[in-house]
Amino acid sequence: MSGGNTEIATFAEGCFWGVEHIFLKYFPPSENKGILKTSVGYTGGKDDAKNPDYRTVCTGSTDHAEAVRIEFDPSIVKYDELVEFFYRTHDPTTKNQQGKDVGTQYRSAIFYHTPEQLEIAKRVTEEVQKKHFDPIGKKIVTEIVPAGEWWDAEDYHQKYLFKNPSGYQCPNHRLHW
Repeated sequence: MSGGNTEIATFAEGCFWGVEHIFLKYFPPSENKGILKTSVGYTGGKDDAKNPDYRTVCTGSTDHAEAVRIEFDPSIVKYDELVEFFYRTHDPTTKNQQGKDVGTQYRSAIFYHTPEQLEIAKRVTEEVQKKHFDPIGKKIVTEIVPAGEWWDAEDYHQKYLFKNPSGYQCPNHRLHW
C-alpha cells in the first residue's frame, strides 16, 4: 500500500488506450508496483479549448494530446523509472504519430508537474537518446512541457483495453528494449 506520499505523472504517446494498458500491465496496482491509479484524458491544448471531448480532440482543432495521468507512490517506483518506461513503450522519434495514428493528439509528450520532474525528464531523455537512438541515427522529438489543465476522457475510454481485450491497440505500444 501507499505510504501516503503520492505524485502525478502525465504522459502522451499515441492512442491513450494502449498507453494506459501497457503501464497497468507492467505496474498493476494490485501487485503494489507503485502505480496506484490511472485515468486517460486530454491535456496540452489551447487555453480557450475547455472541457474537450473525444470527437473534438480528434479534429486537431483543440491541440490537446490524448494522455494518461498516473498517480504513483515514489517510495515504490521512481519518476525516472516511469519516464524510462514511457520511452520504452512507443516511438518517440515520430512527430505527431504512433504507427498509423496520425495527428497532434498522438504526439509524444511528457507533461511535468514539478521542477524536479522537469530535470528528471530532461536527464532521462538525454540518457535514452544516447543509449537507444544515437546508435541508429534517430532523434527523440518528445515535447517536455509543463502540465496544464487536465480533462478526463469519457468513461468508455477509461481502461478501454481491459474492458475490450480485442479492441484496437497501436502496435507501437510494446516494449522496444
